[in-house]
Amino acid sequence: MNQEPLIRFEDLHLAFGDKPIYEGLSLNIYRGQTMAVIGGSGCGKSVLLKCLIGLMFPDKGRVFYENVEVSQLPEKELREIRKEIAMVFQGAALFDSLSVGENLAYPLREHMPELSEKEIAQRVARTLELVNLPGVESMQPSDLSGGMRKRVGLARAIMTTPKVILWDEPTTGLDPISTRVIDELIISMNKHLGCTSIVVTHDMNSVFRVSDSIAMLAHRKIVASGSVAEMRASEEPNVRAFFDVGGNK
Repeated sequence: MNQEPLIRFEDLHLAFGDKPIYEGLSLNIYRGQTMAVIGGSGCGKSVLLKCLIGLMFPDKGRVFYENVEVSQLPEKELREIRKEIAMVFQGAALFDSLSVGENLAYPLREHMPELSEKEIAQRVARTLELVNLPGVESMQPSDLSGGMRKRVGLARAIMTTPKVILWDEPTTGLDPISTRVIDELIISMNKHLGCTSIVVTHDMNSVFRVSDSIAMLAHRKIVASGSVAEMRASEEPNVRAFFDVGGNK
């Protein structure tokens, strides 16, 4: 690609105690891409997302977003970056003590204090329609199914119209119908918001449905990356083993 990467992970090294997680991990992600990051359990896929938004920092190496080195930013400037990068957590991470509507209003009150309550309510309603959950503002998170919780988590993540959406195991624990709904939402967000997406997942069927590029994390680094077609044709042993077990359909 001739364009500059939107996100760059450069030569990351990271260890938890005496357990190395990354040893020279590098990866470029370009504007408008939907990239799936695949790899075995515990290999550090979700940690990569946290390094991007400053929830974790590498021991060595650099993380860039729009040519700004995230790993060197003070907390105040990190908060500005986080307005543009939304993370959809595996468990939706909703506030159980708040209604659905209040959960969605929270980031607006936090980041856009100039909005009136009427404007907030309108934005909440519009966003719930976008994730196919109109009219559920008064419901509590405990009243929702797993798939509905995921969609509310997505709705809250996109309230501030992010440029990047990070999906941490978005279909884990969901039935096939709910999984398909989430996959379609990932595609829809890219289309309607024009955003860049990074999807961390074990679900190879979802990978092939939603992504246009794939990166394989193994042996503490990215061992292969490319378009879906390139990765399907890859002879890299880790990729072949993962695809064959995961259902290369």
